[in-house]
Amino acid sequence: MYEERKEQGEPRAQGGQPEAGSAPEDLAGAVVPPPDHGAPTQGAPTQEPVAPAQEGPVPGADGQGPRDEGAADQGSRAEGAAGQVHHNNVNQYFYGALDATQALFGIGSADSANARRRAVGRLDAGEADVVLASYVEPPCFDEAVLALQQDGVVVLVGPPGTGKRSGAVALVAAVAGGREYVVLSPGRSLEDLATGRPAFEKGVGYVLLDRMHDGPSGTADFDWRRVRDTVRESGAHLVVTTVHQVEGEAPGSVRHVPWQLPDLAAVLRVRLVRAGCAGDTVEQAVALLPAGCGITEVAVAADRIARGSDPAEVWREYGSSAARPVRDWFAAERSLQELAEVTTLAFVTGAGYRDFETCQERLEEWLAPAVWEPPAEGAAADAPRPAVDRRFSLNRNTLVAVEKRKQGALTRTVLVFPNPQYRQWVLEELWATRSTSYWNGVRNWLTELLRTQPDPGLQLSVAAGLALLARPAFDEVAESCLHPWAGGAAGPAGQSTATLVLQWMCLDEGLAAIALGVARDWVRAPDPALWSTATTVFSGALGVRFPTDAVHTLLRLIGRRAGRPMEAAAALADLVSVLAECHEDTGVVFRALAYRLAVQRGTLAAGHRKESTLDAVLTVLRARDTRTGRLVCAEVMERQPELIDKLGELWAGVLGNRPRQALALRGLNATLRALPTVCEQPEPVAARFGDALGTALQPTERRLLSTVLRPIAARPDEPAAPLIDTFLTAVLSTED
Repeated sequence: MYEERKEQGEPRAQGGQPEAGSAPEDLAGAVVPPPDHGAPTQGAPTQEPVAPAQEGPVPGADGQGPRDEGAADQGSRAEGAAGQVHHNNVNQYFYGALDATQALFGIGSADSANARRRAVGRLDAGEADVVLASYVEPPCFDEAVLALQQDGVVVLVGPPGTGKRSGAVALVAAVAGGREYVVLSPGRSLEDLATGRPAFEKGVGYVLLDRMHDGPSGTADFDWRRVRDTVRESGAHLVVTTVHQVEGEAPGSVRHVPWQLPDLAAVLRVRLVRAGCAGDTVEQAVALLPAGCGITEVAVAADRIARGSDPAEVWREYGSSAARPVRDWFAAERSLQELAEVTTLAFVTGAGYRDFETCQERLEEWLAPAVWEPPAEGAAADAPRPAVDRRFSLNRNTLVAVEKRKQGALTRTVLVFPNPQYRQWVLEELWATRSTSYWNGVRNWLTELLRTQPDPGLQLSVAAGLALLARPAFDEVAESCLHPWAGGAAGPAGQSTATLVLQWMCLDEGLAAIALGVARDWVRAPDPALWSTATTVFSGALGVRFPTDAVHTLLRLIGRRAGRPMEAAAALADLVSVLAECHEDTGVVFRALAYRLAVQRGTLAAGHRKESTLDAVLTVLRARDTRTGRLVCAEVMERQPELIDKLGELWAGVLGNRPRQALALRGLNATLRALPTVCEQPEPVAARFGDALGTALQPTERRLLSTVLRPIAARPDEPAAPLIDTFLTAVLSTED
């Protein structure tokens, strides 16, 4: 994903090959390579070595700068390279090959849109209007309004699917009376909120969705009182949602309101009327609304009906009656082979007959001790089981369907569920009806599959199944699979699959906060293998959903003396690339790095923390888009010109560091050459970039830059010469 180079002790291009051609050398020994017009190899990680440093506070999070811990441990760089995780392509594969048609995450969407947008930060008026346009107040709404008016803070408590998120936005809109809303990370602790992190602003409504459970505490009421007082003093309002019921007596300082579903018929009616549906269609849809629906199901069904689907057909897929075929199937007595068929399909969806039957046969061996079957009449008790025609049995199974899929010029026959939602219901029925020994067999089978068949498609399917199982049985998924696999129990493929499980969970509004909590626990654990897996998690979908948490976590990992800062720095670069690809704010990374670099500039000694910061900055600045191969830094200057000043500070930091000058100059040269490929008008961008960099550089460093780049700009055969000249002119115009 990112290019790694090594030349006389410095990083070298992918594969260890030196770059062709000659390059001018300046007085400081900095070498600028010829332009590199090629994109990095698809999926190849490109990252700079990062010196380890001791763990400390995250700059920008609490306003404190880290201490310098002494000389960098150069030997650990090689160790970090040797320990590089084997799943650098996980995020690319998840976004590129994602097929959610048999997963139904989020609110029934078959794409990864949920994972491609942030879940925290400022909610603009347009987004809030979408939430509020068809909002129907539940019976408990007035109680929550009164509590918010009196205390400035209210907590909504209820299970997933009861509309707490839209209710929180509606509450702050009704009470705060403003047009500004901020969604806070579920990882915010009561201590953070009580001490003004974030700093609450007057007139702004804050929403903290799916707050994580702190466990029983004797100081809960005191902690909530501090939060209430802080919010009141700032003139803001805060609504917190959680699925965790209060243990013992509820805190009296902040009202905890049991949240209720609104009238679903009213929700459906409002949505269909707003969509312009005919009156008879609205009445038919409302009359057919089945029992057992959640609010998200009603929202999705309303959208489908509004687009022209028949209400009767739509409602067959939602509500308690929709799961009837699956429940009826499980109500009958089933053989080991039949149970193995549906269990295999729940985790290996979309495989061909041969691969599926191979997986099923191995699963039956693991499940045999847990599923007793009486011997056939007249057969000896220890007689071997008779041979079976698996394909014949699969074709008779009403929970198994055959689907034709086009793959280029060919057509593949794959096994799927007749209805995508069957997958979720099958897992729920299996969890409710099968014993611990059965699930031990499933766990051992999955672990063996990942060890013996490290196929990305298989990993993606297994991960989707486990993420769906996390809804009714999260503890089982976490303890039996996620934690051991993330620690290396199933090898690199297991680590990749554990990462993919959390990526899938990010597609579900009710599971995203849980995924964040799991990844944070891995970072806190003493096992370096868990840290390694966590870096990959935070560099992908989880980082897009919770970017501030991801940046703070990765910076802490970069600063750990005993950690793997190389991987964390590469993950931070991966995160920048994914944020840019998803058109999200990359400034969350660049601003945090600029803050940390500014703190380190006041440190004279080249300690662990300073070295790791500089290496991380250089890694991020040289990050490339995984799909196009373009330098992300160049793309950001076009898409987010407000970040150019921060980029100038970062480039000045690495250019002013002698050990990194050569590599920094190569990266800067490549960035300038990339501007015409990403900018409609590259000259103004180059001029602004030059002005920002010149302002941040020392006078001697400006002259050094001119010495290196001016000969390149003077070449008559150099296509980028005018652009480089424009850039240098802007740099030198900042001379005092």
